Amino acid sequence: MSAVEHAVKPSRWPAYMDIVQGATGLFLVLFMWTHMFMVSSILISKDAMYWVARMFEGEPILGKPYPALVSGFAVFILSLIVIHAFLALRRFPATARQYNTMNKHIGNLKHSDTTLWYVQVFTGFALFFMASVHLYQLIFHPSNIGPYASSDRVWSGMMWPLYLIMLFVVELHAGIGIYRLVIKWGLFLGDNPKRNRHRLHVLKWILTVFFLVLGLATLGAYMKIGYEHAHQAGERYSPSWQDPANAAHHE
Repeated sequence: MSAVEHAVKPSRWPAYMDIVQGATGLFLVLFMWTHMFMVSSILISKDAMYWVARMFEGEPILGKPYPALVSGFAVFILSLIVIHAFLALRRFPATARQYNTMNKHIGNLKHSDTTLWYVQVFTGFALFFMASVHLYQLIFHPSNIGPYASSDRVWSGMMWPLYLIMLFVVELHAGIGIYRLVIKWGLFLGDNPKRNRHRLHVLKWILTVFFLVLGLATLGAYMKIGYEHAHQAGERYSPSWQDPANAAHHE
């Protein structure tokens, strides 16, 4: 191949990076939604949340909890976030002039999907730092997960402001991300792309509102338990099947 042919041959790397960015984004969105359902088990009962926490530590299968499993999975998730963010950065405006130009284009176009992309840029930037703080705690303190331990972290540890902001940031970013991924690859558009695109847009907001409401209810439950348990912060929860005498007290 001549130097000229080599120079004009299109590279496949942009396509490979797009695929990896989309795949890591899809995995992270599905993980976040699953994670929300798991942590919201506190809305059922403290026992339910305790069981979910021990499940992530492998106790139902291994016979006893191994918090290191939580650390390992948190490292895996953080690695995916770093890869996803690194690949997404290549599409971010890099200078103040580019941001200014982008603002003008968005103001002139008034195109909802372009505005959503801009929201995704800012939420993604914020999420990288917020998620890192949360994952750092899980990596180095994996055993501090449970009805009392998590509630103490939220209330007495003053993590609730971060979690409250992160809830809105992550749900906006996840909803927009999954919507843009579906549109990008032409999924579910059928024989009437305009109509189905509108339906997907509505579905995106329904999912975002659903997970925001679920997240706010869950955070409120942890804050309430943490507030009531503040004078005993640090004490660990004993489930009713291990401490039947206190079952009524714990519920």
